[in-house]
Amino acid sequence: MTRQYLRSAWQAGQLPKPALAKAGVAVSLSLANHDASLPIAYRLYLPEDWATDQARRDKARVPQTITFQTKSEIAFEQIKAARAAGLPEGVVLMDAGYGNDTGLRTDIAALGLRYVAGIGSNTSVWPPGEAPLPPQSRTGRGRPQTRLQRGQHQPISVKTLALGLPREAWQTITWREGTTDWLSSRFARRRVRPAHRDNLLSELRAEEWLLIEWPENETEPTKYWLSTLPEETAFDRLVDLTKLRWRIERDYQELKQELGLGDYEGRGWRGFHHHATLCIAAYGFLIAERGALPPSGPPFSAPLSRSAIPDGYRPRGAADPTRAPHPKLDRDHASTPHRRSRQNPPEMPLLQRADPQDDKNSRLLTQ
Repeated sequence: MTRQYLRSAWQAGQLPKPALAKAGVAVSLSLANHDASLPIAYRLYLPEDWATDQARRDKARVPQTITFQTKSEIAFEQIKAARAAGLPEGVVLMDAGYGNDTGLRTDIAALGLRYVAGIGSNTSVWPPGEAPLPPQSRTGRGRPQTRLQRGQHQPISVKTLALGLPREAWQTITWREGTTDWLSSRFARRRVRPAHRDNLLSELRAEEWLLIEWPENETEPTKYWLSTLPEETAFDRLVDLTKLRWRIERDYQELKQELGLGDYEGRGWRGFHHHATLCIAAYGFLIAERGALPPSGPPFSAPLSRSAIPDGYRPRGAADPTRAPHPKLDRDHASTPHRRSRQNPPEMPLLQRADPQDDKNSRLLTQ
């Protein structure tokens, strides 16, 4: 199954001033599975002060249609464009650079797409079994309440929730084979409700999975994710999808180091995107070639057909394989490499020997 992945900002090389300086960050969207990934959208991010500077825009030849957008807004446009183009849909994976944006997560869910989003340790959630109070109706004068009420109970950070979990909540789960051994770590998960500014909402947010990673050798949990995968999703399946990000990170490293994606030193908007397009196209070709060969691709099912040359066929000018016992009686002489019969061809020495008595003929020769 092919999955979408929203990669965090890619840091390109420092671009020369005054064109595109301080703007070496791109937002990209990749299609990925366990075997490979490929960027399908790639756009340079311009900070607001850069996007509103007409002199710099003109020098870098930034199109007039390009206006300031946050990285999350660019990413959401890329996801919508990929869906409109009919590309395979799957789980949207985001690192914390995008996952901390509640608005982006809400917009993706509104499209009917599932996501696994990295979040910070201070993200607030409602623990299992807790939620804000619904709006209360009033019998007297005044406007009725339309927003959720928090009351005495307050949301807590995901770190606080993780540190309060019992020991039996943590399980060691293996998700894939690494270069030397299988990769595994300790995880816990709980059904929670995101609480970011829900006091401004009139309806409860849906429950989501909170996935927490706490390796054995660490003093506290190291990573947190929110996911809208169904409640019946198996624990190891949730971890496997979450850890699929390694594929994109690895492929981006190869794109930058082997194909030059990180080596752009130009000064213009068009050149930046042309460079990235050529690098991604080259990488797509390599992925296609890898997939066509075993063990990635299927083995050749049909053996090569036998040669149609009949038995006993002899090319014109070739020596007769059934030579006569006596060379003088052989009618078919072996041809020379130039396919012309020569009588006593002159010998051509490969190297000339230097005559110590002849200064003109003394020189070094290489073979």
